[in-house]
Amino acid sequence: MQVSSLNEVKIYSLSAGRSLPEWLSDRKKRALQKKDVDIRRRIELIQDFEMPTVSTKIKVSRDGQYIMAVGTYKPRIRCFDTYQLSQKFERCLDSEVVTFEILSDDYSKIVFLQCGRFVEFHSQHGHYYKTRIPKFGRDFSYHYPSCDLYFVGASSEVYRLNLEQGRFLNSLQTDASESNACDINPVHFLFAMGTAEGKVECWDPRTRNRVGLLDCALSSVTADTEIDGLPSVSALKFDGALNMAVGTSTGQVLLYDLRSSNPLIVKDHHYGLPIKSVQFQHQLDLIISADCRIIKMWNKDTGKIFTSMEPEYGINDVCLYPNSGMLMTANEAPKMNIYYIPVLGPAPKWCSFLDNLTEELEENPETTVYDDYKFVTRQDLENLGLAHLIGSSLLRAYMHGFFMDIRLYHKAKMMANPFAYEEYRREKIRQKIEETRAQRVQLKKLPKVNKELALKLIEEEGEEQQVTRKRKQKNLPSLLKDDRFKVMFENPDFQVDEQSEEFRLLNPLVSKISEKRKRKLKLLEELEAQEQEEEEEPEGKASDAESSESSDDEKGWVEEVRKQRKLLRQEEKVKRQERLKEDQQTSLKPQFFEIKEGEEFRSFKDSAKKQKLMKKTLGDRLKLEEKLGTLNVCDTTVGSKQATFKLKKSEQQKKQQEAEKQHRQERKTLRRSASHLKSKRGRGRPFH
Repeated sequence: MQVSSLNEVKIYSLSAGRSLPEWLSDRKKRALQKKDVDIRRRIELIQDFEMPTVSTKIKVSRDGQYIMAVGTYKPRIRCFDTYQLSQKFERCLDSEVVTFEILSDDYSKIVFLQCGRFVEFHSQHGHYYKTRIPKFGRDFSYHYPSCDLYFVGASSEVYRLNLEQGRFLNSLQTDASESNACDINPVHFLFAMGTAEGKVECWDPRTRNRVGLLDCALSSVTADTEIDGLPSVSALKFDGALNMAVGTSTGQVLLYDLRSSNPLIVKDHHYGLPIKSVQFQHQLDLIISADCRIIKMWNKDTGKIFTSMEPEYGINDVCLYPNSGMLMTANEAPKMNIYYIPVLGPAPKWCSFLDNLTEELEENPETTVYDDYKFVTRQDLENLGLAHLIGSSLLRAYMHGFFMDIRLYHKAKMMANPFAYEEYRREKIRQKIEETRAQRVQLKKLPKVNKELALKLIEEEGEEQQVTRKRKQKNLPSLLKDDRFKVMFENPDFQVDEQSEEFRLLNPLVSKISEKRKRKLKLLEELEAQEQEEEEEPEGKASDAESSESSDDEKGWVEEVRKQRKLLRQEEKVKRQERLKEDQQTSLKPQFFEIKEGEEFRSFKDSAKKQKLMKKTLGDRLKLEEKLGTLNVCDTTVGSKQATFKLKKSEQQKKQQEAEKQHRQERKTLRRSASHLKSKRGRGRPFH
């Protein structure tokens, strides 16, 4: 059971918690209840109070004993007996149910309006009769004095079906193109229907004439409301002889007095969603209106919010149990919600224990958890970058931390770590996967690293267990289960290299280890001395001392080590030859590096000097340029400053200038005088 509080009104959700699958046996259900605390603490008010997929409508019989709900999939109706707190019967239907009505005090007479234009009648034993209306129906009402059913839907006509005569009567011709909802006043039996144009037409069943017209679409538009499109009527409900509540498709609820064409009050849900249901609560003069997202309870005189509820899944229908504080909803989920609000009224007779339970909970209040505030420490504020808010009105000091608005906390957290939700989601998915894996049959799997070593340890562990069982000794802990050696089987850096020289020399010894491990370790020490003698003796012959001391098994083991030694020497020779060939084939070639145009490579230190120079300020760089002589700053007579710059020349430009200068000097030395070519005046022939 989940408890929430809004405006100091406590709401007890009796259907909170996980539901157990139907196919589980009673034995497994009891086992789950023992293991899981949440399942053990949940309150199952009515056994299996749910639908396979979705529930669309829910109603209570007039005697209060039966609760009926329709849903999918497959289309079906379920009847629950409140006296037995369990399901009484279940019937499957041919098509989905748009709405239904209980005509009798109990479940013996039910009418279903189905989406395929069918109208189906059920009696106490089951299916009784089935007929069809000309157009698709959306809602219907039952007129008790004349036994007429009024059907409204995708047509301008209102179809009448008389159950006493068993035939259709003349339909009512309206001005509307389509109708969405209808209701009959329980006092004077006035028939009202809500149209797609946002109007409510009122008809007198006795004269079959229209007696009134209300323009709800125009009245729903106020200064505080924002409407997209034309509001159509989606819900309709009478209260007493004079009051009527109208719900629109844009999320407004209008309360009318039938003597006036103007609404008494207009209440907006501020979600822009169609109103699904409107109910009246007479003890506190409340109106309970619901769209697919929220259920609001507000005072019909002042419009002040009393309380509200936001279920986890979308709402399809709301049913208020008569003369009690119990509320039931049909949702876009298998489980149908049951709420108990003690302020609205007492618990029904069939679950009177709820009053005692809620009184005990109120006597022993738990610590208050603020849903709209988040408790943060000083370190949390520093991590979020909100430490500057300490002392402001946005933080309320409490114990060793502060309370802050949950919306501000979420915004700051999203800015500080925008991928926090994705990481949290991945971690939750990983935990769920690990939980499901733990429930499976556990197989002994080898680690990813050092599989052969782990297999050998497992075999040795099995042998040691057999020995300890015989000797009745305690089992020693295995290396695989010891946390100190855990990294050796997880980190690839600890992988045993089977191609290394050490492993190949020790491999014969490791493979032959058994109970005589100590004796064979001594033989390993003798191997080194034998190898030294082996270099003096011809290959393939063993010494007399070795043949006399070692057994047949030890000789085979020694020969295996010798073979590995020979193979290693041969591999080393092959590697040396390959290296020599590669050295002979490879010829050293100079490597060239391309330098950008206009630059000359001096040393690798130039780039570091440029980087240091770029990091300096402009003033430091100007001082450096003055020292080098490339910049000259002087004062003028006017009082301003004059700066002259000398552009740096590249090495290539300097070389070109020097070459031009040398060329000019060479030309001066080689230049011949042309003064002797000058002719005296009057001499020579004229030049033409």
